[in-house]
Amino acid sequence: MAAPRHDSRGIVDPSGLLNRVRFRRHEPTEPLRRYVEWYWLIDWDLPEPYASRIVPHPAVNLTFQWDEDEGPPYGELTGVALGLYTRKLTGRGRVCGAKFRPGGFRPYAPGEPVSHWTGRASPAQEVFQQATEDIARSVVTPADDRARVAALDAFLLSLPHAPDPQADLAMDLVQRIRADRAVRRVGDFARGQGLSVRALQRLFSAYVGVSPKWVILRYRIHEALELAGTRRDVDWAALAADLGYADQAHLVRDFTTTVGVPPTAYAAAASPRRASA
Repeated sequence: MAAPRHDSRGIVDPSGLLNRVRFRRHEPTEPLRRYVEWYWLIDWDLPEPYASRIVPHPAVNLTFQWDEDEGPPYGELTGVALGLYTRKLTGRGRVCGAKFRPGGFRPYAPGEPVSHWTGRASPAQEVFQQATEDIARSVVTPADDRARVAALDAFLLSLPHAPDPQADLAMDLVQRIRADRAVRRVGDFARGQGLSVRALQRLFSAYVGVSPKWVILRYRIHEALELAGTRRDVDWAALAADLGYADQAHLVRDFTTTVGVPPTAYAAAASPRRASA
């Protein structure tokens, strides 16, 4: 399994966020890497509120959070967010999260299809009774990253789960979509994997939480967002064709719907941030 990436893919205005918080990624212990892509840790101490915005990955996240001015630590399970995810950060706080691989969460909660959690944020203890306030406190209160990672490892290792070949298949298929720009049409992709379109859709609903078409489009938007935020010379028409869009207008429409502004406007706003980086 690949180690945690160091890019900011999916973060809207990454420089704005990373100038305000301490953000780190860590690998889980080896037995968990089959299902958990990485841990992500954020600490902040802000003189004024800041709204972080994320174009989510097709992944389920288990987080332990502590808004120090608002109450005790708590756990939360977040399914795949279909739209832009916004989190308002105020005062002092911490989040310690486990990002499951797309397709990798179902073995830990086999009673429901992953689509059951899509678009929902639920108290972690409603999903895992072991996720008590004491567990949340053990994860988020240590000052040392190693101690937080060890607490996440210990909690996830305590959760019962069983190997599931369908989960392995779903994880592999999502990874192929993420890595291969040539994957553009669900029908072609399904046939290439020896599956019917309907079988592929059922697999993704049960194990990923969203449709294969949604996954294809989301990863392409992530790529467009990354380029808009890091390059000054994007040829949007060429990129649209490269990502499998019928034309530039379709890319602009999807980008605007997902991010909230057209790609050219996002790129223009990113230019001063690049210059000051």
